[in-house]
Amino acid sequence: MTKSVVNNIKSIAVVFAAAMLFSCTNDVKEVRDFLADKNLPIGEAYEINHKHTDSGHVDIKMIAPVMFDFSNRENHPYNEFPKGIKITSIEKNGDSVTVEGDYAKSYKKTEVSEIKGNVVVVNYAQKNKLVTEQIYWDQKTHYFFTEKKFTFYTPTDTIYGTGFESTEDLKTWWVKNQSGVINIKE
Repeated sequence: MTKSVVNNIKSIAVVFAAAMLFSCTNDVKEVRDFLADKNLPIGEAYEINHKHTDSGHVDIKMIAPVMFDFSNRENHPYNEFPKGIKITSIEKNGDSVTVEGDYAKSYKKTEVSEIKGNVVVVNYAQKNKLVTEQIYWDQKTHYFFTEKKFTFYTPTDTIYGTGFESTEDLKTWWVKNQSGVINIKE
């Protein structure tokens, strides 16, 4: 072959390679829309051990085996914890409250989380403990509520019922349909 034919073949190969490279680009919005259409997360995290600090003081610890990030949802972005979650909030005086369950979904816009499956909430200072199958946690108002059956333990009482509301530290609480022996101070 002559030298000019070889150069032409090399030039054609370079043009095709460059065209292939530039034709494979996607913008971020296209990728996010594709993942949302396929109901796929845009991010995954494993063996999470997150600590939040305020003024050098650890005030929240979160442990979860898996987290899926669905923040690509336009109307209701959320994070999903399909293998459970454990969150501990620690007050400056050392009091702590732990929330854990087998599954959780946390919505970013509303700041409401649903935790379900063997849900346990414990206030260690007050010695109060809530056990239920599902709870909603409004993080803006610092409030728990459920319409499911529950068992609530205090230092003096064990209360059973359906429907429970509480501040997130379990210090102030309301029960709807309860049973059990409740001691009342006069």
